[in-house]
Amino acid sequence: MPGTAPDYAWPPVDGEAVAGKGLDTGAARHAVVLTGGEPADPALARLLPVGAYVIAADSGLDQAAILGLDVDLAVGDFDSLAPAALEAAMAAGCRVERHPAAKDHTDLELGLRAALEHGCRRVVVVGGHGGRLDHLLANALVLAGATTAGMEVEALMGPGRLRVIRAGGPHSLHGRAGQLVTLLALGGAALGVRTTGLRYPLADEDLQPGSTRGVSNEMLATDASVRVRHGTLLVVRPGP
Repeated sequence: MPGTAPDYAWPPVDGEAVAGKGLDTGAARHAVVLTGGEPADPALARLLPVGAYVIAADSGLDQAAILGLDVDLAVGDFDSLAPAALEAAMAAGCRVERHPAAKDHTDLELGLRAALEHGCRRVVVVGGHGGRLDHLLANALVLAGATTAGMEVEALMGPGRLRVIRAGGPHSLHGRAGQLVTLLALGGAALGVRTTGLRYPLADEDLQPGSTRGVSNEMLATDASVRVRHGTLLVVRPGP
């Protein structure tokens, strides 16, 4: 519902605080990548990491205005952005990295690459839902692709939240009792998946790409965890 923030927050790193707690988490550690799609809920702004390096992928500049964020870098071909918006960002000190329309990567992937080049090890993406189905699928897949292999990645897409989980862990999930949780294997089998705090537990099980074995699980309380021994999982909480 517009104006109502989801009941989760960007988790702290190494004991640091999140936005709204009054502490800066450090621009070199975190990035916020804003991309197009349906307009973001302004209430999401308080969930984003304080002091993050803010990257706008093309019409992500419009999302920045909604969220009240100052953009450090804008990337893309800017074919879906009003020229006046780009000019205003440049006048405010935003650095612009322009790419040709005939390019090999989507604007979101360019934004993720820029975050990696900046030395960020944790990224939250805002936007990327709505509009074309192929864009939505590509945006979800690129979150867990080779570009982000060295980073922790989450995305706030409309009322939903996505998180990439790679081998290691356990990785904590914070939400509410009854919240749906779907686990999808990407790029190959996810081996040795273990969960706690979910209604249908997985105990050293393998999830195959294309399998619906991990669809529509459910949080039992406010905290759960997921661990995978080998491979990559996309954790989807569809919201609201």
